[in-house]
Amino acid sequence: MGVEKREEKKIVVAIDESEESMYALSWCINNIISLPNQESSNSTILILLYVKPPPPAYSAFDVAGYLFGNDGVATLENYSRKLVDSVMTKAQKICMESNINIKVEKKVGSGDPKSVICGTVEKLGAHMLVMGSHDYGFFKRALLGSVSQECAKQVKCPVVVVKHPKNS
Repeated sequence: MGVEKREEKKIVVAIDESEESMYALSWCINNIISLPNQESSNSTILILLYVKPPPPAYSAFDVAGYLFGNDGVATLENYSRKLVDSVMTKAQKICMESNINIKVEKKVGSGDPKSVICGTVEKLGAHMLVMGSHDYGFFKRALLGSVSQECAKQVKCPVVVVKHPKNS
């Protein structure tokens, strides 16, 4: 008899630069991945997903009417890269501090967060999506929409929305 290989569970955690998303990541590690009855954490892949805004369509002229040069574009792209690195480093640190042996993959998407998150979850065949809640009030949520609410409607796997204690 051969050794049966278990399917790896894929848990996607949507992260950004917010305290709420880092709390959701920590909560996921402590409350889902490290559960005593959980199968070996070696059979779980934690996928850190960061969605950066799409690159703006730069006009030939900026607001003041000056030519928007390559230096400005390069500066914005460099800032975006540094932000991604910073968020991923912070998330990786949370994973390492948990002292749980788990596979971690990092994914970076660009575009509308709702579309990118839902598309990535679908493409990866994720078993669960974990997101932090920014807990916007009624008016802000009405204007911006709720990414977590939209993802919960669209994806086919369970969605866990983690509320930060400061928002309770």
